[in-house]
Amino acid sequence: MEGAMFYWICWSFWVYLTFLQNKKNPYRLKLSAIILILLFLSNFQFVAGSFEIKAGGLFLLITSYFFLSGEKRRAIIYYFICSLIVSIAYVTFHLFEVFDPVWIIFKKEWMMGIIFGYLVILLQKTLKGRLLIIMIGTMQGEFLYAFILNKFPFPYPIGAFEYLDGCALIVVLLVGWSLLENAGSISQNHFHFFEKGKQKSS
Repeated sequence: MEGAMFYWICWSFWVYLTFLQNKKNPYRLKLSAIILILLFLSNFQFVAGSFEIKAGGLFLLITSYFFLSGEKRRAIIYYFICSLIVSIAYVTFHLFEVFDPVWIIFKKEWMMGIIFGYLVILLQKTLKGRLLIIMIGTMQGEFLYAFILNKFPFPYPIGAFEYLDGCALIVVLLVGWSLLENAGSISQNHFHFFEKGKQKSS
């Protein structure tokens, strides 16, 4: 069922941010609100010319642009180049899927998650940067792919549940990789916390 993975992942993140995340985290309320709005808009769509656009995907793109606008000029240029690389890779992946589907050796969402997750990890070091690049790059790729398919009798809704499923899986893989990268500092902080607790108790 398309959209099931997207809903499960979004609700899991929302529960974590709302009830488990540190309330002093500056991104906590913003991310919680973004997830709720995304869930609400995911079922809405509109038509612009000959293109059918899902509101959820467009909201992700606009929100990512908003966060990107707060970066320095050099960073914005670098993000733009990285997102363009992701967009081209995204379109190439889908064109191969249409015209030469033999190379899809296992489930498409997992192939996309591994390929684009690895690509973004190579392009950016921070989790925030990786998420921005993947959101902007894949949604720009959606528009470009729909533009290409518009020349053929292949109707393609931009930002549909199939896209949201793949995007949500990529986000989970990126967050998981970020946790692995920072596992040393996280465990060290917990170790110091328990050591302080022992010292106080003694």
